[in-house]
Amino acid sequence: MNENEDFSCRIKQNAKLLGFNDCGISPVQHLEKEASWLKQWITSGLNGQMFYMSGHLEKRVNPEKLVPGAKSVISVILNYYPSDTQKDKEAPKISKYAYGHDYHKIIKNKLNRLLQFIRKTYPKVNGRFFVDSAPVMDKVWAARSGLGWIGKNTNLISRKNGSFVFIGELIIDLELEYDIPEKDYCGTCTLCIDACPTGAIMEPYLLDAGKCISYFTIEYKEKLPSEMKGKFENWVFGCDICQDVCPWNLKCLPHDEPDFNPHPGLMEMSKDEWSNLSEEDYNEIFKNSAIKRVKYSGLKRNLEFIKR
Repeated sequence: MNENEDFSCRIKQNAKLLGFNDCGISPVQHLEKEASWLKQWITSGLNGQMFYMSGHLEKRVNPEKLVPGAKSVISVILNYYPSDTQKDKEAPKISKYAYGHDYHKIIKNKLNRLLQFIRKTYPKVNGRFFVDSAPVMDKVWAARSGLGWIGKNTNLISRKNGSFVFIGELIIDLELEYDIPEKDYCGTCTLCIDACPTGAIMEPYLLDAGKCISYFTIEYKEKLPSEMKGKFENWVFGCDICQDVCPWNLKCLPHDEPDFNPHPGLMEMSKDEWSNLSEEDYNEIFKNSAIKRVKYSGLKRNLEFIKR
């Protein structure tokens, strides 16, 4: 085993010690194929009102624009599949990723510690870490790092961990040993496409974000369109439908990250309690949650929209 192989193994071992479920490494390359696809996707208007997707295109497809001299992308995934779900089947539903504390800070903290581990051996290494809040194509890099494949629902799917995972990456100017990309194991399955109530998955591997329930309940800031009435299936923040039906999630194991555990009482909230949610209760229950992103007014808008 050469020096690069040895240190790459040590990085992966340290990543798992920090709590990540898996870690893979890919060489920095200009994502020419993805750049062409992304431009076409945006030109076709499939990004809805997420106009920020059209910004920083070169940074999205070229990591050297984010880290000068970048050589390697270290990708990590962290399971967030819960041990418990909402009790009242009639209650408004929120995506599992929002049950606990906001994942951004938690994963960034772990990635910062991973970078410090690398700098103990290579003090002058230059690097930056990212978690779903910068122009980085995280699913692409995770797939190139062998952590899974991008499924027909456009989510990353790991053979070992399913798709209920957060993705983060550390881009550094250090050459390492690289992993082999994972194969696509979706096969002929179309369960995610068939299950989507709004037809957001137009065809395998192609998502019209402007029809996605997650987009409407989180990203969309205006009055919700009347043509979507009755199609949200009780979702008020995010949507897990295409993941819940995926066969690769049938054997998901619960996460062991304490910060992802739900606020006490959240899983027991009844339909009536959701309907009567006050701003004070909202601030208490979701004070550290990703749900704070839509603010109380946004959540109330969504709650009103799904009323029958």
